[in-house]
Amino acid sequence: MSPGKPFTGFMVHVESHVGQEGVPDERTFEKWVRAALQGRRSKRRQVNIQLFDLVQARQINKTFTGKDYATNILSFPYEPLPGEKTAVLGDIVICPSVVESEAKEQRKRLRDHYAHLTVHGVLHLLGFDHKDEADATRMEDQERRVLATFGIGDPYVDRT
Repeated sequence: MSPGKPFTGFMVHVESHVGQEGVPDERTFEKWVRAALQGRRSKRRQVNIQLFDLVQARQINKTFTGKDYATNILSFPYEPLPGEKTAVLGDIVICPSVVESEAKEQRKRLRDHYAHLTVHGVLHLLGFDHKDEADATRMEDQERRVLATFGIGDPYVDRT
């Protein structure tokens, strides 16, 4: 990348602070992120994914949301400084232990649950939220559309 020229490519960086068993590889995360970004105008196309254990994920959740438990995923959109040219859209923090427990409890394939949460996290980076029913419906519809491209069914259907 030359100085002064904005990044125009696409990149997903995955950093793991836990073991890799059951965790998708970087290329798989990249496919899911790319699908969630499909058709979006954002020139910021770098997403960083960090995988943390229960203790670390709990601490991150407590620090940034005030909630004292490990959650499945957190999204942190990057807000560039005025005039800053950056490719970074934001960071996604995933706790594989929580993802695995939820997948078992909800009777979902682990890989499908990772796909759903990754797409969900990217949509948060793009400004989607689920604070009210209308926003939740819009976000969930988008998640369903993206996941369907991978043959993954509706993640909101109760399988328990």
